Amino acid sequence: MAKKKSLVYYCTECGTESAKWQGQCPGCGAWNTMEEAPVTKTSTGKEKVIMPSELAKPTKMREIETENTPRLQTGIQELDRVLGGGIVAGSLVLVGGDPGIGKSTLLLQMCKHLSDKQEKVLYVSGEESLQQIKLRGDRIGEFSDSIFLLAETNITTIEGAIDQLQPKVAIIDSIQTMYDDAAPGSMSQVREITGVLLRIAKKKGITIFIVGHVTKEGNVAGPRMLEHMVDTVLYFEGDAAASYRILRGVKNRFGSTNEIGVFEMRGQGLVEVPNPSEYMLQGKPVGESGSVVACAIEGTRSFMIEVQALVCHTYFNMPRRTAAGTDYNRVNLLIAVVEKRLGMQLSDCDAYVNVAGGMRITEPALDLAIIAALISSQSGRAIDEHTVIFGEVGLVGEVRAVPQAEKRVAEAIKTGYKTCILPLANKISIEKSGNLDVSGVELVGIRNIRELMSRKEWSGNV
Repeated sequence: MAKKKSLVYYCTECGTESAKWQGQCPGCGAWNTMEEAPVTKTSTGKEKVIMPSELAKPTKMREIETENTPRLQTGIQELDRVLGGGIVAGSLVLVGGDPGIGKSTLLLQMCKHLSDKQEKVLYVSGEESLQQIKLRGDRIGEFSDSIFLLAETNITTIEGAIDQLQPKVAIIDSIQTMYDDAAPGSMSQVREITGVLLRIAKKKGITIFIVGHVTKEGNVAGPRMLEHMVDTVLYFEGDAAASYRILRGVKNRFGSTNEIGVFEMRGQGLVEVPNPSEYMLQGKPVGESGSVVACAIEGTRSFMIEVQALVCHTYFNMPRRTAAGTDYNRVNLLIAVVEKRLGMQLSDCDAYVNVAGGMRITEPALDLAIIAALISSQSGRAIDEHTVIFGEVGLVGEVRAVPQAEKRVAEAIKTGYKTCILPLANKISIEKSGNLDVSGVELVGIRNIRELMSRKEWSGNV
């Protein structure tokens, strides 16, 4: 934090500074031009004289003029969706994720689309040389003359390049490699650099994307610490060994949060997945027990996912419980509900639950599908392949309503499912509203998990 040190006198004609007042300026010789100005000491130890023109002046709200500037489209629909409709001028965007997940590739593809529109873009890399960036860019495609590359880590040099070029969008890859007057990567240095970039973005109206690396625990100095400073926070998720990638909006001052974009990593870069339901259900087995289709909601997007369960006898004193793609503690809770409310013995069985496709879904609407998958695996009875199940389950086995049920049913109809098992309260609400044509699907409303056991969708008696 800047601390006030003292006052100095400066000449309003030539700017000459003096420790005490003088009638005549020692620099230009003008008379009665010396005025007071405070001196501050920045966090880096530099002293700066604050001129009266730099002092903050309150402004009446109704006197402030706003401009309805249209958003700049990135050319990548999935990225535009997560950003809330496109790039907002003068915003500071943080893109975080594990190293090697594809952050630089995504931003380089965005730069290509913007440069194709003749928008001036500056890509600053502190990790790669210009030749390395060019080799990576050649795999994506041919770039126009509107994109400029800079391999630099000194923030003063970068600021000078931005002032000279005046780009529409600037990329800083990555924030951990930038420095001013201390070693890069430290908390204070990362915060100081981000403060400089924030000032540049707001003052010049330039959109700046900051790349930040995090570990799985998210404890690396940088992204977690900077979330309150930036306008938008995007996290790139996924297993580096898998082909899918999920771009998730965690914070957005100009759009909705928890929005997601789905990508697939290929040899030529990241490819958008416009229909996640089809992608997530690829390879789903037919007629196999332990496999259930559910409908999840992320942000404003609904998509179908496959929930798998495997229940088998254990030969150890402590049965094993494993959850992949969903909350481990929630799975343990649902297993306890099944044992207590349905009288199904699972204490001598290992139980494994998996959300296929690599997605991580933690919303309670997945509860009923997890229980159905556990029952199916334990009994060896499969559920009809044209059935989708969703609903929240309480501790006494009741099935509670979930939000945006109408959107989930609409996605099931669009995907071609014939039966939808859902909470009774949601079924009544959908039928009363009349906003959705449900003539092509059978809505089955249930009050508790015991009613799930007697449904005709099972291939045999459970």
